This record gives sequence, C-alpha cells and structure tokens, in this order.
Amino acid sequence: MTWVEPSSTATALLLLGRGADPASERGVDCPGDLPEPSDPDLVARATAAKAALGDRVFVLGHHYQRDEVIQFADVTGDSFKLAREAAARPEAEYIVFCGVHFMAESADILTGDAQRVVLPDLAAGCSMADMAVLAQVEEAWDTLVDLGVADRTVPVTYMNSSADIKGFVGRNKGVVCTSSNAERALRWAFERGEKVLFLPDQHLGRNTAVLQMGMTLDDCVLYNPHKPNGGLTVEQLRNAKMILWRGHCSVHGRFTLDCVTEVRDRIPGVNVLVHPECRHEVVTAADYVGSTEYIIKTLDAAPAGSSWAIGTELNLVRRLADAHPDKQITFLDRTVCYCSTMNRIDLPHLVWALEELVAGRVVNQITVDERTAYHARAALDQMLALP
Repeated sequence: MTWVEPSSTATALLLLGRGADPASERGVDCPGDLPEPSDPDLVARATAAKAALGDRVFVLGHHYQRDEVIQFADVTGDSFKLAREAAARPEAEYIVFCGVHFMAESADILTGDAQRVVLPDLAAGCSMADMAVLAQVEEAWDTLVDLGVADRTVPVTYMNSSADIKGFVGRNKGVVCTSSNAERALRWAFERGEKVLFLPDQHLGRNTAVLQMGMTLDDCVLYNPHKPNGGLTVEQLRNAKMILWRGHCSVHGRFTLDCVTEVRDRIPGVNVLVHPECRHEVVTAADYVGSTEYIIKTLDAAPAGSSWAIGTELNLVRRLADAHPDKQITFLDRTVCYCSTMNRIDLPHLVWALEELVAGRVVNQITVDERTAYHARAALDQMLALP
C-alpha cells in the first residue's frame, strides 16, 4: 500500500436542518419555476443565462457532480480547491457552488462581504458533515474539561464539516485539514497538545494516525455522541492519543475488504486506488491511497493498458474511465453508488438558479453568521499556514 500526499485539496437531505423548504425542490414557493428534467432546451438555457451574467457569475463544480452540471463549471475540483478558487475571484458578484452545503459555507467564509454564494439546491448536503452536530461536540468537549484533559487536547476537523464545527475548532485553537494535509495538521496539533479530537470522519483520522504517523490502533478510541462519555471509560479517554468522532462518508464507507478481494480475483494485476475516507482494512489492502485530486493525477499518469479499481464516488470514476479509454478503469464495488446528496444538483436546478440571477433575484443564498465565520476563518487560516 502506497500513501501519496498531493500538493493540495474532502445521505442526510438537510431539507429542514439547513432552512430549506421541501416544497422548494420543484420550485413551489420559489420565484420562477424549476424546469422539468425533460426540457430539451436546458443546455441552451444554461448557456444563455451564464452568458448574460458574464463575469458577474463564477460557477464551481465539485468532481462528484453530474456531467450535465460539470460542463458549465468555470473550475472543477475538490471542496478546498473550489473554496480557494471562489476566494480568488473578488470580481465575481455571484458564486454558484455546484457541490454541497458545507462547501458553499466555506466559500461564503472565504469570499468578500459583497459576494453572494448560491447553492442551486438547498437539499444538497453531506451525511458525514451532519454526523457532527455542534451541541454534541460541545458536550464532548465539556466531558474532556471535566476529566481535566481538554487543555491538552487540540481539535482538528476535516474540511467536510459544517461552519459551526469549523467555528468550534477555531474558538478552541484547532485547525481544519483536508485529506491531503491531514498528517501535517496532526503533527501541528501534537506539537501543541497530547491528544487530538478528530472530527467528523473516523476513517481519515484513524488512517492518518496509524499509516502515516506510526500510531497503533490502540492509540485511537471511537467517540459515540449518542452514548454517555461517548461510550468510553474515563481511562480510555485519558489514555487515548486520537479521539475519533463516530462519523463516516456514506459513499466511501460502502467499500469493504471483500470488494478488494473480489476485484483482484476478477481482474488479475489490477491496481486498487482508494480515498483515505475508506475503512482502515480497505486502505491497508489497497495499492495506492490519496485524495480526489491525487486519484485524478494518478490515472492521468498511468501507462496505457493498465487496470485500475477506484474506491471513490461513481460520477468521478465514470468520468475518469471516459477520459482514459486506453486504460481499464472500474468502480471498486460491483454495486454502484452515487453520492445521493451531491447528485441533487442537476441541470434544472442550475438553470433555475442562473435564470433567477439574470432576473435580479438571488435564490438559495448561503450565509454564515459573523461570529461563526470569524472563528471558522481562523481555523481555515491556520490550515493555510501549515508548513
């Protein structure tokens, strides 16, 4: 197994938790009408609306988006790259983020006050981000305070977390990390404390600690927010180096060791390449592990005729297979699975959002309150300052 660290970079519907009205999914109670998916003029309408807005709009497309949406993106990338790209476009009045809610929040935090961030469908959320709720995290921190270990604990949150969680981490002198700089973030944290509270993805935290930093599985404990003291004993909490939040990616968590075994039996000589959000046993059985950006670069550089089984989201895997017809590229799990919430951003929602902007109506604007944004920005800036 080869872990590669690239140069840069992370099922709940959020219908009510993020303030969206379920009726808004089809345009009811919204200004204008949401086009039907069968509308044959959708591509032309999106093209015309984007042209009418010109430099006033900047469209960001996450790698996991549908092809029908990606074709209109000015920039494609992972969550962190897209947030940085948004911040680098101060002349754009509107940032249309084709991704999920936490990504749009990060874009709002990093962009100027005059810029407006739009998420075409408010139901596009992230199940992993929703697994760490601020009240639960604060309760866990109070437990560490009561045990007398909070002052020796540094919180680290994955980019795939809400603005509330990033704000909590910033308030407590922690840092945000990505899948590519998690090791650097953890080394930074352990220079300042004896323990890390890692949010919200247990797998990225465990894989980084054990495979990149030389810790053992015994150094890691799993904190379940639905149980008293996280389901852990006082001794476990005091002795642990890594306190891992009980969260995971609903897509990457699907891949199992059986998937790896089956694909090796089916395709002799196949290279197994997976994202570090996968389970520990999958990562240790893989040939290569890396972030979304690394997966793309690896396949770009792979020799013609090579075979690859990819453990990440299906839209990206299919796009990579289409881009490299000279290589055999397959999904690691024979039971295919899209990111259900990322997939909610479709062409009708994008057309609707763009046409509303042309009409002078800002829909589905994502805003982070000033206090949360201030502390979340501190945690994000600390990540940017990592050596």
